This record gives sequence, C-alpha cells and structure tokens, in this order.
Amino acid sequence: MERDISLSAGHVTLEGTLSLPDMPIGVVLFAHGSGSSRFSPRNRYVARVLREARMGTLLLDLLSRSEEEVDAVTGHHRFDIAMLADRLVVAIDWLAEQPSSEHLAVGLFGASTGGGAALVAAAERPIRVGAVVSRGGRPDLAGDSLPVVEAPTLLIVGERDELVIDLNERARDHMRAQVRLEIVPGATHLFEEPGTLEEVARLARDWFERYLPAARSSSVTAERGTSIESD
Repeated sequence: MERDISLSAGHVTLEGTLSLPDMPIGVVLFAHGSGSSRFSPRNRYVARVLREARMGTLLLDLLSRSEEEVDAVTGHHRFDIAMLADRLVVAIDWLAEQPSSEHLAVGLFGASTGGGAALVAAAERPIRVGAVVSRGGRPDLAGDSLPVVEAPTLLIVGERDELVIDLNERARDHMRAQVRLEIVPGATHLFEEPGTLEEVARLARDWFERYLPAARSSSVTAERGTSIESD
C-alpha cells in the first residue's frame, strides 16, 4: 500500500509518501538532510531496500514548498534542528494515530542535518521510537538530547568524510544508549561511490530488523502500564 499524505505542522503543511508492505515489522520515518526532499534518490533507494525486508516507510518533506525556496538561498531552515525535530514528532504522533501503523514501532533514518533532528525526536518520543540510523549525519547537532536518547543508534559515515567522522565520534561519546559507528570504506559524504550506498542500505536494514520488532513489544507493555496507572 502506498499513498501520499499531508500533515499539518503549525502554520505549514508537510507532504509525504507512506508505503506499507503486508504484515510490516515496523515503519521507518526518513529525516532528509540539507537541501533534500522525499524525492531524494539515495533515500528512496534505502526505503525500497527496507520495504523488501517488510518495513513500512514514510518519506516526508520536513520543509514546506515556500520554506524550501528560502532555504535554497539562505540554508537557514536546514540547520533549525529544533524545528525539524518538532516536525518529526508530529509525524511520529500521526503514525501512532493511524489504524495501519498504530501497532508499529517507529525507526528514524536521518541524513546530514536530519541525523541530528532524528535524535532529538527520538529523545522526545522514547516509547514510540525503537531505533535510529544516521547516514552521513550530524548527530552532534542534537546537543543536550544526545544523553537522553534511549533508542539503539547506528551512525554510518563514509571513510573519506573525515570531518563528519570526527563529529560522529564526539556525539557517540555523549550518548548513553546503545550506539555503533560504522565507517564505509572508500565512501565520501554522499556515498556516490560504487557499492557504498548499497552498504548503507544493508547496514540500515540489519539494524532496523534487529531492533524494531523488539521495540514494539516493549512499547505495547509500556503503553498498557500507562493506561492502567491513569485509570
């Protein structure tokens, strides 16, 4: 099942594409990076690999069309991590309200600045978010949220992206959750070299396959406990 969706986030409307295979084991929300959108060929490739492994995907534009036009000139919005994270939280909550996805744990796949936004959102929704993967991301931009993140986190960086490797190592050292840094041999920031994006997709698929099903079991238990306490 695939359908276009629109989400209201404050004064803007965000566009996205939700795809759910039969009997999904989880749903992965994509946080696109600098100057990117739900039509990013790299993220669409990773999303296809995840769907083949029975995961749903939500490719979402975190900026409205007018904001994208401004950001193309100024680059301002892509570094507004708080705003991007708030919009991811809107999407996480929306998935929890849909009959087709309310029972599924959410994975977050962040690229570039979207990696920082994904970690902030994971810190704000610890029960719903079961795992995080960052591709060439800026987890350092998550700041004070880093030690609050509970979801198992995979940081993927290209071997030739030396500055971003350093930033990821620093972010990893501030995290308390289970976190692993994977360096893809021969890859630059955009993973354009032959075979490198395929490796990213494989790593992400394996991480989400490992943690999303277990996360849903834990979240169901937590939600039931909350319900009992509120009665």
